[in-house]
Amino acid sequence: MPRRQSTGTLPADLQQDIERAGYLPAVVSDIVATAVGPDTVVAHLVHQETTFDEQAVRRHLTVLVLTEGRLVIAHADDHESGDVERQHVATATTETVPLRAVRGVMLTHVLPDPERFTGELTGRAVTLTLGWGAVSRVDLVPAACSDPNCEGDHGYEGTVASDDIALRISADTEGPEAVGRALEFSEQLSARLGR
Repeated sequence: MPRRQSTGTLPADLQQDIERAGYLPAVVSDIVATAVGPDTVVAHLVHQETTFDEQAVRRHLTVLVLTEGRLVIAHADDHESGDVERQHVATATTETVPLRAVRGVMLTHVLPDPERFTGELTGRAVTLTLGWGAVSRVDLVPAACSDPNCEGDHGYEGTVASDDIALRISADTEGPEAVGRALEFSEQLSARLGR
């Protein structure tokens, strides 16, 4: 069977960011290029996370790509294989969401010493949360009444939240440039919603 080539070519700055992240750049570039296809890339964000558990160090890479009509989300993760011959396995997944389906862009800013904030990115952290309705979370708590002596069962109350992806970017960990890229990406995406 002939080798399949991805259908698109990534812009140089996106390709460089994927390579700089250092996690399976050939795999990640291929899946992103395949998902983006012939569309023009308007903005992108590459975010790497490393987690530690009792057995291994696990890497996770998320790439968000904005085109004029779509949001492409790519994930690559480490996994352990049950096969002794191949212990290291990675999975790579892409999801494509039409921009009209994106319900919201939430950006949470964490600012140290806010009274002295000068607009600089140093020390700042942001959490970029995007929702398009694929995942909904229900947070329930027991309902209560105002009578402190009441022992009745009042059921539950709660909220339904749609946050399909959340990325936390910290200037202290990843550098102020990473925070700047996250802010720029969120501005570009927010500007295209509701058109």
